[in-house]
Amino acid sequence: MNLLLDRSWRDQHEPIDSGLLWAILSLLALGLVMVYSASIVAAEADKHTGYRSYFYFQHQAIYLAIALSAAYVAFRIPEQTWQRLALPLFLACLACLIVVLIPGIGRDVNGSRRWISLFGFSFQPSEFMKLAATLYAADYTVRKAALMHSLKRGFMPMAIAMFFVGALLLREPDYGAFAVITVITMAILFMGGLNWRLFAVLVVVLAIGFALLVVLSPYRMQRVIWFLDPWKDPFGKGYQLTHALIAFGRGQWVGVGLGASVEKQLYLPEAHTDFLLAVIAEELGLVGVCITIALFTYVVWRVFQIGQRAAATERYFAALTAQGIGVWFAVQSFVNMGVNMGLLPTKGLTLPLLSYGGSGILTNCVALAIVARIDYESRQLSGSRKR
Repeated sequence: MNLLLDRSWRDQHEPIDSGLLWAILSLLALGLVMVYSASIVAAEADKHTGYRSYFYFQHQAIYLAIALSAAYVAFRIPEQTWQRLALPLFLACLACLIVVLIPGIGRDVNGSRRWISLFGFSFQPSEFMKLAATLYAADYTVRKAALMHSLKRGFMPMAIAMFFVGALLLREPDYGAFAVITVITMAILFMGGLNWRLFAVLVVVLAIGFALLVVLSPYRMQRVIWFLDPWKDPFGKGYQLTHALIAFGRGQWVGVGLGASVEKQLYLPEAHTDFLLAVIAEELGLVGVCITIALFTYVVWRVFQIGQRAAATERYFAALTAQGIGVWFAVQSFVNMGVNMGLLPTKGLTLPLLSYGGSGILTNCVALAIVARIDYESRQLSGSRKR
């Protein structure tokens, strides 16, 4: 009872959810520290970094400063303005997905063309599309609320839009981003009133479609095969996963100590990006992993709570946007953690708020700033009603 009274008092006297803010800042701080720890050796061994041990840390700090500045600006924008911007932002991100495929503009890295270089920095359009798709799906669902029972008039227009997005993402290829965006869109449509029978059929169809994308793609199929038993070829196809598992094993309960990881010393590929959790496990142990999972769980839970509060005041765009962002963070963090632990096939998805990368940190911070704005407006509305 005291906890409920305490939260009620804080809801009336705080402009935003301080618990959520501190959880987000804790994850950002942990990410900055662990990116530095995980990237020192890789930076010292790479001529592109000038052999500077602090290269990735320095860039991540710059990205974080830009992201927090952008988040402040995003927080100052009213939710109604975000709703008006939903379609233009979606079309702009769609255009970027086309531009990134143009030779000479899109940059190839490890066989994938996902980045556009601009003023010495690279950005990844697929990351921005996650946010744009969330806003657009929420706006679309609100506008088409009366038609959500109809396959032709309610679902198909959104399905066509997502088809174009998916086709462009698979051309890069970025299967992971396509999967996340699809889940976000479907979740928003379902929470917005899509007929549950229609939703169930669509889930089955999408599951079959994703399975076919794996089966018909040799390199994706190889990932699944070697995920099932990476120890069959620990120095080849199973190399990355086996070293991630070794990192988890070495960490045990409390880890080997911050900075003392062996796997980050050029054994574990992508240690500061996709496999950052493995380094956390090795250096901070099971305790560090559990704290990380607990922080993500709290963030997602509070984001959904903010969405529910917005729905209670009949601000349905705000509610669906917040809950869509909650789904986004839950799915992407779950997949990344599952990959690191060997529970899911290797997939190129970063850990939100933690992994190295400017586009990811920027979109994550802006998305959560929009949630904070929704929370702020809910509290303002609640306060004005009580007066």
